Amino acid sequence: MLYDVIIIGAGPAGLTAGIYAKRACLNVLLLQDKYSIGSQICNTYEVCNYPGFNNVSGQELYDSMRRHAMEIGVTIVSEKAEDIIDYNLPIKKVKTKDNIYETRSIVYAAGASPKKYGFEGEDHYVGNGVSYCATCDGSFYKDKVVGVIGGGDVAVEDAIFMSRIAKHVYLIMRRNEMRATKILQEEVKKLTNVEILYEVQVESIIGDLKVEGALIRRKGDVIPSELTLDGIFVGIGIAPDTALLKGKVEMDNDYIVASENCITSTPGIFVAGDARRKALRQVITACADGANAITSVQRYLTSGTGT
Repeated sequence: MLYDVIIIGAGPAGLTAGIYAKRACLNVLLLQDKYSIGSQICNTYEVCNYPGFNNVSGQELYDSMRRHAMEIGVTIVSEKAEDIIDYNLPIKKVKTKDNIYETRSIVYAAGASPKKYGFEGEDHYVGNGVSYCATCDGSFYKDKVVGVIGGGDVAVEDAIFMSRIAKHVYLIMRRNEMRATKILQEEVKKLTNVEILYEVQVESIIGDLKVEGALIRRKGDVIPSELTLDGIFVGIGIAPDTALLKGKVEMDNDYIVASENCITSTPGIFVAGDARRKALRQVITACADGANAITSVQRYLTSGTGT
């Protein structure tokens, strides 16, 4: 069977693309890696900034999107895309472990994953005090004490953001200096409720059902000390899942280069969601990408270049 479009990835971007493709009467197949179902959204305890869904868990919002796609007939297959063959030809092939699917176009929506710090309990407390997105989860820590790990732009921006919400913010970094841009460094140093901890590593989480603190070790200390916290944000960056397209489309620092129309440098390949180079990575912008990508797919297919 020849598909009009194959969507790789079943997070908010991929599901939105599937919904828009089906409504456009395109023959669409959505490939979902069974080991990363739902992507980052399912690790978000509560979503408060998605219009129409106030105080909904990330899992509930994701389930609603997936159910919508399935109800209108989007074909979702639990297979991981392992390679894209003939990527520069009008008819492209997506290879999985068991199958090779032919398609006239591809929407790549595999997303990205936050880089993990590696302290003990990091995975266990995700959604219960450990977060990778201050913009997503910051509102839950109003007038509380939080830690932000990292010294780059992401962490410093998170610390500044949390300073407006939390009672006290610890900015924790391994190095003896920040790597963030100078203007961000100057801004965070002016904040009276942000305490910067240089040359400190987080070793483990303290807490029963949720984060109550962390064991930290300062440079030169023989034994770790306790730091009381209500939550901890890991802000050391994210890693886009774009290995499948390396050498096939233009990239910048491993992110796929495409404007708001989601068109990549290779005809017939489009990108949606966190794998795309852009300023803001949120559920709502991922969904917007999914819609824009299919609009561009339609134009591509009707132009005659995708035959």
